[in-house]
Amino acid sequence: MPLIRIEDIADERIAAYRNVKDGDLRRTRGLFMAEGRFVVEQLLGDSRFEAESLFLSERAANAMGMGLERAPDLPIFVAKSAVMNEVVGFDLHRGCLAAGRIGEPLSCKDVLGEAEPSRRETFAVVEGMTNTENLGGVFRNAMAFGVRGVLLCPRSCDPLYRKAIRVSLGASLRLPFARIEDWPAGLADLRDRGTCVVALDPGHDAVPLSQLDRAIGDARRVALLLGTEGSGIGPEALAAADVKLKIPMVEGVDSVNVATAAAIAMQRLHERDLQGRDEAPPADPAARGDSA
Repeated sequence: MPLIRIEDIADERIAAYRNVKDGDLRRTRGLFMAEGRFVVEQLLGDSRFEAESLFLSERAANAMGMGLERAPDLPIFVAKSAVMNEVVGFDLHRGCLAAGRIGEPLSCKDVLGEAEPSRRETFAVVEGMTNTENLGGVFRNAMAFGVRGVLLCPRSCDPLYRKAIRVSLGASLRLPFARIEDWPAGLADLRDRGTCVVALDPGHDAVPLSQLDRAIGDARRVALLLGTEGSGIGPEALAAADVKLKIPMVEGVDSVNVATAAAIAMQRLHERDLQGRDEAPPADPAARGDSA
């Protein structure tokens, strides 16, 4: 695993890292950029994406050490911090970047998969989320609370933007996600597939979080619908939901950050999902072919 030393900022081998811009990388090279040691390790490990190359400061290369053995066939470029900062166009104090291949996008069907009668599942659906930090926070929380995948409206930003990946701590590299192109009509497809759509909304007619179980009954699949900061979920998408859910707060407070609200609701749904597994009937021994 030889390290490739970079001395010249004009070296064409590191062209993908020069003045890194997410949109340009996607359009011209089909790449995204992962930043930070932990995130890059996620890309090299339990990720559905493939890395194309790494660009590290000398300190980061030394710190990663044996971890680089997971990338035996990748070009690993190493430069002094000053050279690296000049290449990327800003002070990259983490000193660790990786270019990953975007590949073919998943479909909603890929993300949802086939329902399993013996388990409860939660998915996240986001509308109009153009703030990369908020989206990264939603992905991070989704990973923490066992959400199976994320679906996005066409206007939501790319989960593979550098800041979104960084804030998610690499969760957007691990959780499957897809676009619902026909929005919000596509929400009806979720319902047709037996998914209960729960919109997180602070409106007065929404059900308090404490009444969640009663509101969704024995639904095995739940899609938690999240809106953007400020305007929240649009009226058409809100009308397509089966249940409107609110998180009670002290009087005079309108809302909390969408990633924070998502975490509260996801944690409650995670508890419900775990309870559903505990309550699932044991498998039929005859169906498994077990002997008596």
